[in-house]
Amino acid sequence: MAKAIALLSGRLDSILATKLVLEQGTELEAVNFVTVFCTCTAKGKTCLASKSAADKLRIKLKVFEVSKEYFEIIKNPKYGYGRNMNPCLDCRVFMFKKAAQYMKETGAPFIVTGEVLGERPMSQRRDAMQIIERDSGLKGLVLRPLSAKFFEPTIPEKTGIVNREAFLAIQGRSRKPQIQLADSLGINDYPCPAGGCLLTDSGFANRMKDLIRHKPDFTINDVQLLKLGRHFRLTPEAKLIVGRNQDENKRLLNLAKDGDLYFNPSEVRGPTGIGRGVFNNNSLSVASIIIARYSDGKLNGQIKVICRQESNSNTVSITASSLGLNELEKMRI
Repeated sequence: MAKAIALLSGRLDSILATKLVLEQGTELEAVNFVTVFCTCTAKGKTCLASKSAADKLRIKLKVFEVSKEYFEIIKNPKYGYGRNMNPCLDCRVFMFKKAAQYMKETGAPFIVTGEVLGERPMSQRRDAMQIIERDSGLKGLVLRPLSAKFFEPTIPEKTGIVNREAFLAIQGRSRKPQIQLADSLGINDYPCPAGGCLLTDSGFANRMKDLIRHKPDFTINDVQLLKLGRHFRLTPEAKLIVGRNQDENKRLLNLAKDGDLYFNPSEVRGPTGIGRGVFNNNSLSVASIIIARYSDGKLNGQIKVICRQESNSNTVSITASSLGLNELEKMRI
């Protein structure tokens, strides 16, 4: 029999579910789907938490980078957003469809998830779980060992591939049952349950909304920029990102593309700014004033800011005065 597929995020619930099935002697292969919105990735290529968990569980891990496909889900989720820009239900359907496709390719008989009934308000309600199974084409093939006793037996349970009696009846948002189970299984190294997706963060979500509104054909690079610095919407066509420290200044420069503008104070210490979009004389002036606002020196209230393009050796020197806090906040995303 082909290995079953475990959806392994690397967090405690997925580790426990995988462990319970492995202890029955069932062979598993772990899969993980990463996007540019994941907070546990190394340069967007792999999930550090899932890799660590797979290594400890001694199972193979297959990682899929799915950012570009996922962008379409974010722009128009069928089941809407959570509190911020998180399309949790649509996200689960999307990931389960990907898992179903990999099941067919490998001949796997079912998938295992760490879902707990009632733990997450948007995607782990009973009706939401039923929608996910239906829309992904996995009805009867999703095994949830932690909450199995609250659901009808799945096909692998009915056919005796796995022993249903060894599974549990955990529900709700309390983590105590999982922590107790982890202790009993000798699992003591796992990530905290919080975090995982930038789309649940209100600050990042506001930047994402602005990006979709003004640049619906955004790229992975555009999203990577949202993770850094201070963001200012100067006009519908022009945006400025300002580094908050030396490390962010370097990272902004690494993400800059041909056609972007570079802003730096020329005579005092200050931030690097990246201008993206179409700038006119007024937006150039405003961008320079913002750079001056975050620079160290005042030079009698006037700071010289240099603006240049990577592909163009010409530079423009703009003498800028500092900007008031109220004016600044009106433009800040």
